Amino acid sequence: MARKARKQGTGTNSFLARLVGRAFGRLGRAGGLVFLVAGLALSGWGAYEAAYTAGWAGTHGTLTVKECEESYPNNASRSSRKNRRPIRCDGTFVSDNGKSEDANAAVQVRHRYEPGTELSVQQTDPPTTDDATDGDYVQGGMDRAWRFLGAFFGGWVLTGLGVFCLVTGYAPFGQSRISYNAAWEASARGVTRPAVIGMIGVGLVGAGVSFLVSYFF
Repeated sequence: MARKARKQGTGTNSFLARLVGRAFGRLGRAGGLVFLVAGLALSGWGAYEAAYTAGWAGTHGTLTVKECEESYPNNASRSSRKNRRPIRCDGTFVSDNGKSEDANAAVQVRHRYEPGTELSVQQTDPPTTDDATDGDYVQGGMDRAWRFLGAFFGGWVLTGLGVFCLVTGYAPFGQSRISYNAAWEASARGVTRPAVIGMIGVGLVGAGVSFLVSYFF
């Protein structure tokens, strides 16, 4: 009876071990999926913002400031109010080619400007009607564009980590059913390892260079 009980206990422990192993395997792939989605989202957002702030997309023009207002969220803490000051400048936008004009233009900036100041902005979406106030604008500048490019390349790093975890099942956090060494060896089969190294390498170099170049503008 004691021997039978030991066998049953061993079988139960083995079953639980396999169950936990499969759970951590799925956790690794789930974590990889999170990294992958986050990386793609970050790269997409960085590319979108960089295209407009650099003037590669949208309509470039000048916004002549009428007034700037600084506002804080009602629930913002004192420290966050000190570090983050959203400022909205209203004015008239005129495109460089003279084909687009918006007397109700507004742009979010980081500094307050005096009335009459001319800001270089990019129109991302024109107003739906002549009297509408739904036009979208961003303040241009290559320094900001390079920082957004840094975010674009930073997304490559997360994407590479996501691909690695998704393919191998390695969990980057907590206990992993698959060790890092085993996952790294498994990634050598096929194109997984070169793809991961390429994405992470390009992401790190691109992000570093982008943020470094942004300080020279």
